[in-house]
Amino acid sequence: MPTNAEFLLPVLALVTWTLVMWAWMYATRIPAMQKAGIDPQEAAHSDALAQRLPPEVRWVADNYNHLHEQPTIFYALMFLAALTGGNDSTALALAWTYVLLRVVHSLVQATVNRIVVRFAIFMLASLVLVAFTVREAMRLL
Repeated sequence: MPTNAEFLLPVLALVTWTLVMWAWMYATRIPAMQKAGIDPQEAAHSDALAQRLPPEVRWVADNYNHLHEQPTIFYALMFLAALTGGNDSTALALAWTYVLLRVVHSLVQATVNRIVVRFAIFMLASLVLVAFTVREAMRLL
């Protein structure tokens, strides 16, 4: 059985990946804003940026936002499992699978943004999260 520290490594990995996407977002957004002549104050409303930035710049920013949505459930579930004795090897495998799928989802969205591929990866990650949640609910109830 993994220790809590080992069990929570997928959390650290996904947080780290989110920060990588944050850096990627600014590394693409700031030069694109400069090239488009967008005053930083105009960025106060993201709608103004959507019309003037290239799609590939928006894709990275969209993905960064997505990493603050569903993964919050993952974080809560991981801490619930760690604090209540659910940190076994199956849960760890589910956690790493979820993180890997979210990283692949990010790479697809931020580069080629093929919606069918992105959706399939998102659904797989979601199913892993559902399986993990059901497993934890059954264990605790």
